[in-house]
Amino acid sequence: MLNTYMQGLALGLSLIVAIGAQNAFVLQQGLKRQHVFWVCLICAMSDALLIFLGVAGFSAVIMHYPQIIQYAKWGGAAFLFYYGCLHAVQAYQNQSAMLLGSGHEQKLLPVMLTCLAFTWLNPHVYLDTVILLGSLSAQFQQPLYFALGAMSASWLFFFTLGYGARLLLPIFKNPNAWRILDLLIACVMWGIALSLLMRS
Repeated sequence: MLNTYMQGLALGLSLIVAIGAQNAFVLQQGLKRQHVFWVCLICAMSDALLIFLGVAGFSAVIMHYPQIIQYAKWGGAAFLFYYGCLHAVQAYQNQSAMLLGSGHEQKLLPVMLTCLAFTWLNPHVYLDTVILLGSLSAQFQQPLYFALGAMSASWLFFFTLGYGARLLLPIFKNPNAWRILDLLIACVMWGIALSLLMRS
């Protein structure tokens, strides 16, 4: 039982630590210290739901209806391209640093909707959580414990990233650090969007 749980935890962490659009958004919100709990909660709960669906056999549905992934690719690419443009503009105008210093806080609803878009418009999340983890869980006599391990990995990672980001705040008191971060995020978003379109 414990061994199955730990294998789920290890595999879940190995899949989630890669730099991606969702992780960059969580890091950004953590640095701004804005709605961090809700952002981490949405990401972790979304992952948990997708992992549950995969273990419950929903992966077979996606395999039979690959257009689900196709729609997610197009929608995700468009969203990521737009969000990358926003960060490129912020890097040019240095808006992130100004927002951090001004005490201006984004409203909760737009942040939550953006977070949901990063999660559910990402086709890789279906491939990793629903199909891959769902398929691997079938190899264990107790797939529920494998799923719980993978879910724990998501909760551990997102809350550590969101609340651990504030340790980097001394670095981001420098406006140039925000400009570099915005440029990096823009490049990550555009790179992922391009890769999605090339695979379509």
